Parts: sequence; C-alpha cells; structure tokens
Amino acid sequence: MAITIVDVALKAGVSPSTVSRVISNDSRISQKTSKKVRKIMEELGYHPNMMAKSLVTKTTHNLGIILPRPAEELFRNQFFSEIIRGIVTKAASSGYDVLMTTGINADEEEAAVRRLVQGRVVDGIIMLSSRQDEHIISFLKDRNFPFVLVGRSEHHADIISVDNDNVAAAYDVTKKLLEQGHERIAFMSGPANLTVSKDRFSGYHKALLEAGFPLRNEYICEAGFTAESASQAAMDLMNLKNRPTAIITIDDVIAFGVIRTLWNNGMLVPEQCSVVGFNNTIMSEMCLPPIASVDIGIYQMGISAAHTLISTIKGEGYGQARIIVPHQLIWRESVSVPDASNVKTTG
Repeated sequence: MAITIVDVALKAGVSPSTVSRVISNDSRISQKTSKKVRKIMEELGYHPNMMAKSLVTKTTHNLGIILPRPAEELFRNQFFSEIIRGIVTKAASSGYDVLMTTGINADEEEAAVRRLVQGRVVDGIIMLSSRQDEHIISFLKDRNFPFVLVGRSEHHADIISVDNDNVAAAYDVTKKLLEQGHERIAFMSGPANLTVSKDRFSGYHKALLEAGFPLRNEYICEAGFTAESASQAAMDLMNLKNRPTAIITIDDVIAFGVIRTLWNNGMLVPEQCSVVGFNNTIMSEMCLPPIASVDIGIYQMGISAAHTLISTIKGEGYGQARIIVPHQLIWRESVSVPDASNVKTTG
C-alpha cells in the first residue's frame, strides 16, 4: 500500500496540514518541525504527488528559463552554464524544479514561452538575455505573469531585472588600459542587437571621450559568442596600418579566440597586443597567457534571479526593480604596458 501524507503525520505526531506546509516550504513551520517531518518522510519512503498538489494549489513549483538563441552556441559559453548553476542551486533549496526552453528563431522562442505560460507549466520565468526586440517581455507583462530578466530592458524600465552596470564595467576597463599608456584600444562586441553589447560599447566610448581620444570606427568590430567568430575580426584589427595595442572583448570566449588567432599568426600577447575579456570564467585562468577579465558575479546573478522570481511568485514583493550585481577587474598576464618597439604599422 502506498504511503500517504496521513501516515507521515501520524508517525511524526503532527497534523496532515503541517506535513503539507513542510512540503510547501511554508515559513510558518519551525526548522525543528520541518527537519523532523522530512526525516519521517525519508524513513517511510514518502514522495509528494506534485501533480495532485498543483491541481489544488494552482502552482507547479517549476521555474522556466528562456535560453538565448542560438541554442547550439549556448553551452559552449561558460557564462550560461554558470548562471544556470546559480538559478538551479537557489531553486532546489527553495523546493522548485527548473525547466529550460528556447527556439531557433524569434517565432519559435515566443511559441515556447506561450506554451509555458498558457499551459501553466511553470509559476514564473527567467529570461537570460535582453534584445532590442522585446515581444516576449510585452507578452508576459500583458498577462501579469511573474518573470525576471537577466540584463537590462531598453523599453521596459519597470520590470524586475538582475544585471551588472555594464556601462561602468566597460568604462573601468578602458580607463585602466588608458592609464597604462594604451591609446589605440579596440572594442570587440557581441551581436549588436543585444543590450549588453550596446551598454559595454557606451562605457568604452565614454572613457575614450573623457581621455580626449576620438572614437575610431576601424577599432570597433562585432563577433558572436564563440572563439571561431573572433578569428576574422582579430585579423582585421591586426592588419590595420595603425593596429591597436589593446583589444577589449565582450566575453572570455571571444578573448580566447583573439589570443589563439594572434598566436597562430606569430603575434605575442601581451607584448604586441593586450587582450581583456569579460565574465572571469575558468577559461580566463587556464588560458596561456591567463586572461585579464571583468568578474561580473555570474553565479550570484543566477542566485539573485531565482530568489527574486520566487519572492515575486509568493507575493512577497521586491523593493527594487533593477538589482545590480557589482563587478571587479581581475588583471592578469594578457595585459601589459604597451611597448612602442613592438607596435609596428603595416603598409
């Protein structure tokens, strides 16, 4: 015979409603009682029927994650695996499971979100990127469905988001390179339709203007979030007559691609060109030379996104619409003071 919630309650010496509250992680139940009930559940081999529970409570205890497109590039980038680790860690400790979905284009992505929301498959959604085209945000807002954006929305200032100050982060990197004597600094962006690309470019531009250096279009280029996509962009920069002495890349993966390309073409980092990345992933430490990077607290962003969404689902509210996770510059051997004797021009 299957073990029921009544069996657990009898052995634990509590009411069935108390057992139900323990299963739901109700804050009104003391830690001592919760620990006791869970121990009895384990001893008896009791597993809650979450499907039946969701029919009663009209909750699923599932969180949805909308992965950015294209999905085939997603797990090649440690940013996403690390932020998902933070989300899953917080979700699991709060009694939630996580579902992930995406699409190969905007229409498929929107259809996936509609299935999650209209089918009541999840209680809330975390979006892992922000683009100029924000149909999904409008869809979720219109239905008053709980969601959190990782990033900054250009058109919806009132939504809850978890982000860095990407303008300040790129400004700080550029300013530090300028202070080290670099005057020809290139910026290698991610896809132009991403808000993070625009914000980091703004910070780079601001630092140059303050230092009295003009923005040079030939030093601005775009790459995807793969090492391969950085290769041609890196060569275009290094083939310039007055090539840059430093390159700021929007991601450690791109920085790695730049360093590998320069190395394969007989150019040394940082002797002939300094390279800086973003995200401070494990790759930045393992690369030769180790990559100077901006630590944006990826894991903490995941924790914060899940915590904020769960609080919103529970109706506990949240004091601020935009949560900013601090950044930190991690200077490593991929950056050095520029040596004029090694910075040659090409005809």
